Amino acid sequence: MSFEQIISDLKNKIYKPIYFLSGDEPYFIDLITKYIHDNVLTDAEKSFNQTVLYGKESEIHTVINTAKRFPMMANHQVVIVKEAQNIKNIDDLIHYAENPLNSTLLVINYKYKTLDKRKKLYKVINQKGVLFESKKLYDNEVPGWINAYLKKKNRTIDPGAGMLLTEYLGNDLGKISNELEKLIITLPDGEFNITTTHIERNIGISKDYNVFELNKALGQKNVLKANRIVNYFSHNPKDNPFTMTIATLYQFYSKTLTYHFIKDKRDRRSVAATLKVPPFFVGDYEKAAKYYNPKKTVEIISLLREYDLKSKGYNNVSTPPGELLKELVYKILH
Repeated sequence: MSFEQIISDLKNKIYKPIYFLSGDEPYFIDLITKYIHDNVLTDAEKSFNQTVLYGKESEIHTVINTAKRFPMMANHQVVIVKEAQNIKNIDDLIHYAENPLNSTLLVINYKYKTLDKRKKLYKVINQKGVLFESKKLYDNEVPGWINAYLKKKNRTIDPGAGMLLTEYLGNDLGKISNELEKLIITLPDGEFNITTTHIERNIGISKDYNVFELNKALGQKNVLKANRIVNYFSHNPKDNPFTMTIATLYQFYSKTLTYHFIKDKRDRRSVAATLKVPPFFVGDYEKAAKYYNPKKTVEIISLLREYDLKSKGYNNVSTPPGELLKELVYKILH
């Protein structure tokens, strides 16, 4: 079942006896768990009928025995097992899953792992309960997720601002949602659109000196702007870690190389789909391709790999990351 289906059923009071929530993205697991925790039982019912267990402290038989209890003065009981990935012998849950109580909602948080689909436990829960695998979004999917998140809040965000958040926060949806909530709260009355200025003012990410702007400056061979950004990075290494800068530049030039070999460049949406970026950003790769032919682009990608190794001490004893970045940018531009 999808996240939206699960939440819709819960809102309609369509309950299942087991919710096995697994996967690498904790954000959706936490949201489903929180909804069940907050809404299935009334405050009065929770005292006797809501239990939270932790995998590091619980044996599987404790989970099963708790789930087998009947509710007191309520239609349901809720049993939430957090950190269930730490429970030994999780496969023994089969002894309960084959005949679960319909009056119990057993919620298993199995983060950063998944059940083996070949095992009997997976098949039984799939028949009698809810199996949900929460997958990490790819980086190119995050801006769209940000737009959808804000749309539900009757807010919008500039494409550049969305990409800026993605570049700095990656695909950690928990962090991103927290920062978006901060931005929503701090928007002045009557303003509904988030810009890079709002991000700079309230989150502390510079709208002028960031890796996203460095990509653009390099892509346009704007030597002055690129060097200003690099100098800023060298004086603020904690806010602009070298490894993250290298990774982002690598993505930029890899997509530039891909752009060179797209046959039909007239359809911007098709190009955007191939590059896995929003159509708004196709122009950045179009410009970069004019300044960097395929041979030069391949050379830059090799340089990025070389300097990534240098930053980790390979063929480099004492050059600090800031100086390495200056060397790298000089070689890219010349």
